Amino acid sequence: MAFHHVAIATRDLDATHRFYTEVMGFELVKVEAAPAPEGGWARHLFYDTRGGQCLAVWDVHDDPAIPDDFDPSISRGLGLPSWTNHLAFDAPDLTALDAFQQRWLDHGYAVLRIDHGWCTSIYLDDPNGIAVEFCCTTRAFTDEDRHEADERRRAAQPMLHEPPVAEVIEAPKPASVV
Repeated sequence: MAFHHVAIATRDLDATHRFYTEVMGFELVKVEAAPAPEGGWARHLFYDTRGGQCLAVWDVHDDPAIPDDFDPSISRGLGLPSWTNHLAFDAPDLTALDAFQQRWLDHGYAVLRIDHGWCTSIYLDDPNGIAVEFCCTTRAFTDEDRHEADERRRAAQPMLHEPPVAEVIEAPKPASVV
């Protein structure tokens, strides 16, 4: 079953909006604004990620239940590295994944690319410190994959694979002005 939306919070709405529209290529399709239940007010912005599914962003103001200096990064706020809790968006094929990668590079971001053997992914952090990913499944799951997945799920200490090789692709440096 597909999801309708996933919601995150931001402390910098302008930077978040620019990132998700310009860098990620998503379209802002709806904004709701209302009083927050605990006091203050909030905006709930919905970005179409393609295919009718949305990423929603909370922009909360004057809510006494939310500290002004909260860390919106999800993982970092819990003491975890940013890659643990992340948002992964579908790239339907490797050509699309390459196009997303080029879009990120064109916007000045270094890209982390990993071929996991069954999927290839690219990663970076959004302005809130939330890791985002475009992921392309490169082969169908087999019965052997399902069997191994269940064995690893049940194992007290699963067999570990060598970590995949991560490639960092640096964004080109802007040409200097003479």
